[in-house]
Amino acid sequence: MRIESVESLLIDRYFFVRITAEDGTVGIGEGGAWGFQEATAGAVIRFRDYLLGKDPLQIEHHWQYMYRWAHFRGSAVMAAISAIDIALWDIAGKRFGVPVHQLLGGKIRNRARCYYHVFGETKEELFSGIERAKSLGFTAVGHLTPFLDTPRQEPYYQSHAELIGDAIDTVRQYRDIAGREVDLCIEIHRRLKPYEAVQLGRGIEDFHPLFIEDPVTPDNLDEMSYVAGKIAIPVATGERLTSLWEFQMLLARNAVQLVRPDVCIVGGISGARKIAVLAEASHAGVVPHNPLSAVSTAACLQIAATAPTFVVQEFPNDTWNVTEQRPETDLLFEGAARHDGEGFLKISDTPGIGIALRDDAEQKFPYRPLGLVTRLHKDGSVVDQ
Repeated sequence: MRIESVESLLIDRYFFVRITAEDGTVGIGEGGAWGFQEATAGAVIRFRDYLLGKDPLQIEHHWQYMYRWAHFRGSAVMAAISAIDIALWDIAGKRFGVPVHQLLGGKIRNRARCYYHVFGETKEELFSGIERAKSLGFTAVGHLTPFLDTPRQEPYYQSHAELIGDAIDTVRQYRDIAGREVDLCIEIHRRLKPYEAVQLGRGIEDFHPLFIEDPVTPDNLDEMSYVAGKIAIPVATGERLTSLWEFQMLLARNAVQLVRPDVCIVGGISGARKIAVLAEASHAGVVPHNPLSAVSTAACLQIAATAPTFVVQEFPNDTWNVTEQRPETDLLFEGAARHDGEGFLKISDTPGIGIALRDDAEQKFPYRPLGLVTRLHKDGSVVDQ
């Protein structure tokens, strides 16, 4: 069996790769460099020249060849490798008539606990999002910022006391609404300096978040280690990292307690599986990052099914942000994972990753490039958000 075609698909805000083998078997994968979809598509074109005519079942060999070929890496290149890798695993599962997790040694759990996305430009919207998550049966809520999802077009200014004090008070209110039966996944989105992150982390310790996510930027691993060593809340990070080796350095520095590999940017199922093994060796939790489509969710669930230290799966709701609707999952895909009303996603036993892209998806949802807008401070400087 040989690879007959490799196609890039830009649909709504998603980037997919569809690989077809000569016997008609189709594999679908997704790339996660969501700000650079066109660049990812360009990288896939380069890899396509290599892949055509090759055996799709030599997944690790192809991964190593693409990764080590030109020496240049980074998010767009790794998103392309990830999408291709997921599609090849999908083909392998279908070829052998088993789910991908069976090829990884078999599942160790039948369903994966998940957390629900909560957005809000006001505290009231965030509060109601937690209440809605509880009413739907979720036992964890995430994407839960103590700083509000303020539009990037709005200039930023807060005094230090306002920034930290308001954030602490907001998390306190989150806990009051959630109660102890719902875990809080506090999302900082890399907005703080190390000294701010330590002060905030200490201020919210009494509310027992499941984790504090990306308290500082991932540019300096030692800064993340500094924060993790000074607060009593587990640090979750890794969504912007693109390699196994970056996660190894994080773990070696005790800079992370819950790793957040994005299966669509760390090298696909192959890369994420290796990171999960690294985490297991350090007794670190695994929380796969997943802000994308149902293809990403299906790929993440192969890791959730097989990782001994898996903790919870990110499960996006039906919006991109506060108001902007995502394409309806049941229109875009067949076999999409569904929340079971008890806070879990069932792990599918369908061959491959268990999902198929609808034939009319490109026509129904034309590509919408993401606008390049970042937030500015009141003084005109750039703000991380």
